[in-house]
This record gives sequence, C-alpha cells and structure tokens, in this order.
Amino acid sequence: MNFGTPRKANTMAAEDTPPSGPFSGVRVLDLTRVVMGPLATQVLADQGADVILVEAPGGDTNRVMGPGPHKELSGIALNLLRNKRSIDIDLKSDEGKRIIAELVPQCDVVVATMRPQVLTRLGLDYDSLQQLRPDLVYCQAQGFPLASDRSEEPAYDDIIQAASGVADMVERVTGTPSLLPTIFADKVCGLVMAQAISAALFHRERTGEGQHIEVPMQQATAAFMLAEHGSGAIAEPPVNDEGRPASGYPRVLSPERRPHPTKDGMVHLFPYLPRHYAQLFAEAGVAGAESDPRYVDQRATLTHSDSLYRDVRKVAPQRTTEEWLEFCREVGIPATRVASLQDLVDDLEIAQHPVAGGWRVIPQLANFSKTPASVRRPAPLIGEHTTEVLDELVHSVAGRPSGAGESDTVKGLA
Repeated sequence: MNFGTPRKANTMAAEDTPPSGPFSGVRVLDLTRVVMGPLATQVLADQGADVILVEAPGGDTNRVMGPGPHKELSGIALNLLRNKRSIDIDLKSDEGKRIIAELVPQCDVVVATMRPQVLTRLGLDYDSLQQLRPDLVYCQAQGFPLASDRSEEPAYDDIIQAASGVADMVERVTGTPSLLPTIFADKVCGLVMAQAISAALFHRERTGEGQHIEVPMQQATAAFMLAEHGSGAIAEPPVNDEGRPASGYPRVLSPERRPHPTKDGMVHLFPYLPRHYAQLFAEAGVAGAESDPRYVDQRATLTHSDSLYRDVRKVAPQRTTEEWLEFCREVGIPATRVASLQDLVDDLEIAQHPVAGGWRVIPQLANFSKTPASVRRPAPLIGEHTTEVLDELVHSVAGRPSGAGESDTVKGLA
C-alpha cells in the first residue's frame, strides 16, 4: 500500500561520493543530543553539510531510544545520525577542550542544545567560540528565552508542549488536557533551528558576518501554535464568534474532525470548499444538498464545522473506501485512505548498514532539482570517526605558520 513515498532498492550513496546538496562544503560541529538538535543537524547533513557529532564516550541518548538492530543504533538513531561523523571526547577534560579549540576554526557552524550555564562553564558559549572563528554561525536552543528568568530551567518536549498551549488545545477537543502523542515541540524546534542556520549562512555569504542564533523552544512552539490558533484573539481588542473563545481555530478544534468509517475500512473525506459539500451530499442522496445554508459560503462552512463533519460521517458508510476515493478524485474533493504508522514504514526504501544490516530510510524533507540531498553515510557507531577527524586537524595545522596555536593533543598526533 503506497501513500505517496516512492520506493527504491537502495538510496545509500558511496561514502566517497562528493556531497551534492546545497550545503556541500559547509562543516558543522554538532553539540546536540536526543532528538531536537540531532534532527536539525540531520537536515543539514542530508543537504550536504559535513556534520561532526561530538559524543560523550557512552554515546547519545537517541542511540538507546527504543529497539534497534545494534546496541549502539536504535531505530531512531539510524536516521537521526545518518550522514554524520561521530567523535567521542570528554568535553570537560583538558584534552577535549583542546580538540574543540582546534575544531571550531575549521567549522562554519556550531549547534548546541545544552543549558546556557553549562555551555559557559565548558567554554562552549558563543562569546568564547566566536573568538576562535569570528564569522562563526552559532545556534543554541534551550527551553526558554535567554533574557527570561526561566532560561536555565531544564526543558523537554513534554514541558514545552504544556507551556505552549498544546495541552489546552487538546482539552478543548477532548475535555481533558493532554499532550500530542508525538514529540511535537522537539521536531518543530529542530526544523526552526535548521531554517535559522540556513538564513544565517545566507547572510554570511552576502556580508561575511557570522552571528549568534537563539531558538527558545517555548517561543518557537508558541509561535507555531498561534499561526492559526491565535485566531480572533490576535485582534486588539479581541473578536470572537458568539459562544466561542477568541483564541483557537474552530474548524481544527472540532471534536468531529476525524476519519470516517466506510463499508470496508476508513477514509478521510475533507470537503473544503462550499461546492465540495454540495457535491458530496448530492452524491450521497441527501435532500436539499444544493441549497444547504451551512455551506452557502466559506465562513458558513467554518461556523458549522461540527454538524457538517457529523453528516459526512453519516453518509460515509454508504460506499467502500476505494469508491469514495474514486468519486473524490473525479470531482476534486480532498480525500485519502487512512495510513497506519506501519504503512508509512512499509513504504520506505531499504538500505544496508555495514554493521546493523538492513534499515529503512526516512526521506529527506525537501527535493532539490540542482543540488539534491542524499544519504551518503550510514549512522556511525560511537566515536567511529574520531581518528579520521583528528587526522584532518593534523593536516590543517600542518599548513599553518609555526606556533599558530595548535594544541598539544593535535601536535602529538602528527
């Protein structure tokens, strides 16, 4: 069952294939962990960046988040860590600090998700690293804005969902304040980080200037939520429909907004325009379908979302899923078969990992016609590329004038 993702035998490019993505030639030092930061750097890596992942000797948490084919590679890590090179160093040690001091001048971007006080204590804050590379693009993300009194508080997806209106949104639909069953805030903020880094690199390309980027999770997630749910509350003074609060987009908050049972399964029918409702109800033999005042115009369809969704559910069992899909394709009504998580996994193409065996490749987020993203490297084991990266530092230091500040660690590797 295919839901739109093309399947191929194998997307894994040879490791010695030059990256062709838009960030080819950009080097990123990845000081992130779990999912939010690693997702941001995965996007950059897929798009051609050389991402050097710094891990503590025990490896990142995402390596053990759920089952996987290898003790160091959970199913989550197989995609989050692809296209990256892993080095394992102790950032608290003198040796680790010396290695970072040599790496930063060779990197265009540093990405960090530690709490601000930890970054400062380790000498990994923007002010410290910018001295090593003045045009550095430095992106840090933490739970709350640096300028707030909550900047040092620990924050994970659950905390940010609760602090960003998600639990309230779910309560309006179900009657119980709950969190979405996905790490919604982590993934939103990871994508925000990737976009912000892209914008900062574009600015540097034009001006030569690096800069500090801050992505406060609560701020970014709240902005994401309010794009539609700010609704009439955005106006000052607020405006609202009778019987409804000013905030919240009514159509999306309808408890009736869900897939519909058919004769043989489930389908999601989404009459969006007024004419869509008229067409669907006329096809189902509903009397007065052509002149129902609930969809006389677009505003009316939004106001009457609850009753319209209920009526769609009443007529859906008249036909099979495929019969509804065929009708909707003919008249242009948005509709789809309901996919399970396993359906999505089954549609993924399969690549071979040199240690873990077969793994399914989650697709890139965007397709580029001139600079295609690709999967060039499988997820590394912990510290798999430490020697390789340090050897590169030896060669880069060798080209400098004598006494140009290389560390004792790197000198010792030469």
